[in-house]
Amino acid sequence: MKGGTGRVGAAERGQTRIADRVVAKIAAQAAKEAVDERPQDAAPPRATVTVHHDTARVRVSLDLAYPCDIGRQCGAVRRRVAERVRALAGMEVPEVAVQVERLHPSGAGTAPGRSIR
Repeated sequence: MKGGTGRVGAAERGQTRIADRVVAKIAAQAAKEAVDERPQDAAPPRATVTVHHDTARVRVSLDLAYPCDIGRQCGAVRRRVAERVRALAGMEVPEVAVQVERLHPSGAGTAPGRSIR
């Protein structure tokens, strides 16, 4: 304590630790928010994180509608995940790896039984 004021100095208070699974949930929700159009039968985005001190490295797996600009969608996911983890968990995010698990045809202009190339 400093003086007789009853206040505890920052170094004496300790620190808050945010569990990795909480950061992963934040990242998965941010990825879901970043995607323009999610296919109806798509699995929700999944995220795994590795946290070291105040830095989180994130890997997100998700499904996308097809056709779409995959590069633009992945870039939007990277930006949104880094922004939300920084804002909500107070961690820097130097790396967000995005893995597209499946592309789901949107159905526009396709006949039943026809494959999309």
